[in-house]
Amino acid sequence: MKSCIVAISGASGSIYGVRLVEELLKSGVSVHLCISGTAFSIIKTETGMDLAGKTETETEKKIQRHVTSKDIKYYSEHNLAAPISSGSFITEGMFVVPCSMKTLSGIAHGYANNLVERAADVVLKEGRKLILAPREMPFSAIHLENMLKLARLGVTIAPPIPAFYQNPKDLNDLVDFVVGKILDCAGVGHSLFKRWGVTNRK
Repeated sequence: MKSCIVAISGASGSIYGVRLVEELLKSGVSVHLCISGTAFSIIKTETGMDLAGKTETETEKKIQRHVTSKDIKYYSEHNLAAPISSGSFITEGMFVVPCSMKTLSGIAHGYANNLVERAADVVLKEGRKLILAPREMPFSAIHLENMLKLARLGVTIAPPIPAFYQNPKDLNDLVDFVVGKILDCAGVGHSLFKRWGVTNRK
């Protein structure tokens, strides 16, 4: 994977999206990032990171400083003229991590009300990889029906559910496991957790 889109929507679990971005950049993948307005406040509440700027450019610079990389572009969710809103702009796929139920519904029904939903709509119509990490519990029948609809279209549904066979020592280990599994879905190599039956990390 050389380039991809990452969207962080307004659901709890924003740390998964932030860590995913960090790991993709570390793997040499260029990232086109869209963060919903609600997600900025959730990121600040859950992680203490204040990534929001007054403008798209200011926000991008703050994000680049945080990840210590300029190989990341940020687009406001309201910027429907952004490159990622067009199928002619080539990426290898998209992650929505975490994915709120509102965003899930918008994608499932082709609503494309903001850049996150429009970019996902483009990825779907172009037949590219789309990976969603729906963050809700418990799921209602409506949520499950939307996930099933998307899964039948080839979308990977990857709820951020940690495992414990790697004997996590702290919260970072749990986050790394989930992010590692999401990267596995996209075929991106990593060494975030110890795999079952393997004694040493790769």
